[in-house]
Amino acid sequence: MTHISYEVKDGIAVIWFNRPEKLNTLTLQMYQDLGEAFEKAQKDDHVAVCILTGTGEKAFCVGADLTESIPYLGQGHYIDEWDAAHLKHSRLFKPLICAVNGLCMGGGFEIMLASDIRVASSQAVFALPEVSLGIVPAGGTLVRLARQIPYVRAMELILSGERIDAQKALDYGLLNAVVPPEQVMEKAMEMAKKLCACSTRAVQTAKESVLKLREMPAEQAFETEALLGYKAFTSEDAKEGLAAFYEKRKPDFPSKKW
Repeated sequence: MTHISYEVKDGIAVIWFNRPEKLNTLTLQMYQDLGEAFEKAQKDDHVAVCILTGTGEKAFCVGADLTESIPYLGQGHYIDEWDAAHLKHSRLFKPLICAVNGLCMGGGFEIMLASDIRVASSQAVFALPEVSLGIVPAGGTLVRLARQIPYVRAMELILSGERIDAQKALDYGLLNAVVPPEQVMEKAMEMAKKLCACSTRAVQTAKESVLKLREMPAEQAFETEALLGYKAFTSEDAKEGLAAFYEKRKPDFPSKKW
């Protein structure tokens, strides 16, 4: 992969934006590679959780490399590679933890919004500067942001392009935790290991359910929830989990492949 690094160990896939000299700006090839990394992780039974972070101390990701993308968009082309990287249509049902180690702007912010759990450096800075360039953050932000935080906060960020620090991002509800810069990956790994200790099948079913059910009318959602719940309750992991509970021991879930 070009400037996207991927490594799996102990059930955790760590994916890095690896272009620190350019603040981890994303080329079209990097967008494509990131989408493929997510797909690879989803298909790998030895992966339970993914962590996404940036290489270097300055930036998580500041979005698309505009020297490449703006001319392409200006010719009337749509950049398909963006969709998979932003997890718009492809589904990653394994938890995605973002370890935001620095600047998180534009497309980097949008990719973060596709994650499930977020930890950031106390020195991280967040912004959606697109409106200052005459464009809009259409990589999922216009759909996701107002569903994740209060409407007025979402609109303030989208319409003003204002930069906010990590503490304010935490206060807005964008983050789970803020830690000193040197502890970002440590905290992300701690969170990932907690998820790895649970049933991989149950965790994936839970995430899949939330992603699918939030788009459905309530009655249909409740019916689908019951079906997905039945799928989990009748799994081999459920049998092992309940047996371990009654026998007062740690479960050894069959879905754990590492």
